[in-house]
Amino acid sequence: MSGPLSAIRVLDLSRVLAGPWATQLLGDYGADVVKIERPDCGDDTRQWGPPWLQGKAGEAGRESAYFLATNRNKRSLSVDLATTAGQALVRELAAKADVVVENFKAGTLERWGLGSESLQRENPGLIVCTISAFARESSRAREPGYDAMVQAAGGLMSITGTPDEDGGEPQKVGVAIADIMCGMYAATAIIAALHERSSSGRGQSIEVPLYDSQVAWLANQAMNFLVGGTVPGRLGTAHPNIVPYQAFRTADGFIMIAVGNDRQFGDCMRCCGMSGLAEDPRFERNEDRLANRGELVALMSAAIEHESSDHWLRRLKEAGVPCSPISDIGEVFSSAYAAECGLVRSLRHPYDEKLPTVANPVRFSSQEVKYRSAPPLLGEHSGAVLADWLGYSAESISQLRKAGTI
Repeated sequence: MSGPLSAIRVLDLSRVLAGPWATQLLGDYGADVVKIERPDCGDDTRQWGPPWLQGKAGEAGRESAYFLATNRNKRSLSVDLATTAGQALVRELAAKADVVVENFKAGTLERWGLGSESLQRENPGLIVCTISAFARESSRAREPGYDAMVQAAGGLMSITGTPDEDGGEPQKVGVAIADIMCGMYAATAIIAALHERSSSGRGQSIEVPLYDSQVAWLANQAMNFLVGGTVPGRLGTAHPNIVPYQAFRTADGFIMIAVGNDRQFGDCMRCCGMSGLAEDPRFERNEDRLANRGELVALMSAAIEHESSDHWLRRLKEAGVPCSPISDIGEVFSSAYAAECGLVRSLRHPYDEKLPTVANPVRFSSQEVKYRSAPPLLGEHSGAVLADWLGYSAESISQLRKAGTI
């Protein structure tokens, strides 16, 4: 059975992560995604290695793991957008598309005659999604934006890391989470616009600024400030609104304990041999525990550090207290759960018959997420896309190659 977006054509003019993450999701849901890349070098992330995917004979390839993480279920068409012929070709493709996704600097596509207004005059049903660093109507519209600087500027690093008093410093998250979340917002906005178009017949323009999306998903930390008036700080692994909810050192490592309510707290205290603390006025309710966080954590730490991680995990799980080991990524993918739920899938790639890819977590009841194709080689599908979308003949495609347009 085809995916829910199998009738949708997406022209992907984006690069790096936020835009490609959005279009990979659309491809997972069945859309025909055509990735436009610069001839000779392609998406910037093709060069973001090592590690590189090796060739069949073991020779070093030039397909970076980073690029492979975010470009499955797409076809690659290399086009020189700096040329008049390349710009004309993209206009033709946009006229046949349902969605265009782009993240060029403000004004670039307009100079090439590829701005949203121009494209939508030729294709009124077209949805154009622009991913920018900052809102294009703002004073910061022309500033560049990368994930790390947005994590810093948008507040995330101020609440990530160990507190100053414990010798810590601000930290960025270990993946480019600002880019990824921006891509998620973009994908949901595109799907919403497609739904609206199904009744109105009209396309529309969407803008998703990286900075704004970072601020939007500060979630409870943002509301803690807006409602409480206190600027949140760094708490390491601890939670700003719930106690105890953090990592604890054991005799041979660390475990995470995530107590979500008063009942779980009582069960946790019994497991730790401190059942009396559940009735202690200092700790009876969550708001009491927040007010006396330091005292409670010190008492728990003193009890937990004398036994192994396995000891505590077994006892806490038997009591129904949410807890977990702190797994590394190798342990995640080698776990029984990963095998049971298919967290890694395989794709056929010219360099690897079983290229691994991380599964999309969505499970539809009547349709399936499709793993149709591996991330493409640069320009791998140029001829096929021009034939499929525009009906170009082999001779026309050959002429474009000779001219250096594709």
